[in-house]
Amino acid sequence: MSSKIKVGLVGFGYWGPQHARCFSELPQSELAWTCDLSQARLDHLKRLHPEVNISCDYRELLASDVEAVVIATPPSTHHEMAIQALQAGKHVLIEKPLATNVRDAEEIVREAERQGRVAMVGHTFEYNPAVEAMRDLIARGELGQVYYIDGARVNLGIFQQDINVVWDLAPHDVSILRFILGMAPEKVSAHGRAYVQQRKGIHDVAYMTFWFPNDILADLRVSWLDPAKIRRYTVVGSRKMLVYDDIEPERKIVIYDKGVELPPYADTEEEFHLSYRYGEGIMYPLAWQEPLKRECAHFLECIREGKEPRTSAREGLEVVEVLEAVQRSLTKDAGWEEVHP
Repeated sequence: MSSKIKVGLVGFGYWGPQHARCFSELPQSELAWTCDLSQARLDHLKRLHPEVNISCDYRELLASDVEAVVIATPPSTHHEMAIQALQAGKHVLIEKPLATNVRDAEEIVREAERQGRVAMVGHTFEYNPAVEAMRDLIARGELGQVYYIDGARVNLGIFQQDINVVWDLAPHDVSILRFILGMAPEKVSAHGRAYVQQRKGIHDVAYMTFWFPNDILADLRVSWLDPAKIRRYTVVGSRKMLVYDDIEPERKIVIYDKGVELPPYADTEEEFHLSYRYGEGIMYPLAWQEPLKRECAHFLECIREGKEPRTSAREGLEVVEVLEAVQRSLTKDAGWEEVHP
């Protein structure tokens, strides 16, 4: 392996330019090739990174000497492109979701193991310092017993043509929930509607409930059809409560010393009084680092050291299993679905 890992990027649409920037800036890597079907997009990249080879033909990139391939293309293409890259002996970083069904995700995992290559999925929020802080606060018991979580990931657009809003936005939230709680949901329930693309049946809004062990419930709303951009979680525990707002520039995590306590005993109804706490919110300090750049650096580190990535393809498979259960419930318009039927 050379001093710098040569990286090939497939797809220069939404996420591609950000990956190109990160791998160009990281000292451990060299962005050597970029592939896209749009010559106009490639010409734009060439103006930004004149040293990078460009092509509209994915086979040219795979035949080159790049050691790692980043796949930032529409989700319906992830499976085929990942398999081809792995069979060409390349390590792969695949944008979320890993695949659009469990069968394809399983094949990516198996092929990576067969080829002895690193396969990683872009669950970027697991590299977000605020999400890491949520996980640590829960693990240390700062909030007490977690009761429930409420989340929203909504904005106006970007409407996708090949997947619905669940497969577009919820991979982030499923990976966040699994990460901060340290476990997977057992059941899911979902309902939603297709309004803008009704004829295609592509849902643009969905409401999901996840049932985790220890009676933890998580409610999540995702939408492409909302007037405001919201990226917010509320975690309610027996001791304290937490609000994580990814839009906030500084107050990303605020901890509230609020809650309700039962009296130790009460002989009569008149003696029964709940005790309420109304403490103020305190901002939790964070040492901020760009999540995507941390993700890219971790990918390079795993290649060099032969380590299992934090967001491995196997974790990507487990997230797809949850999403597939959500889709089954969404198709039936609610009703509980087992994550592992």
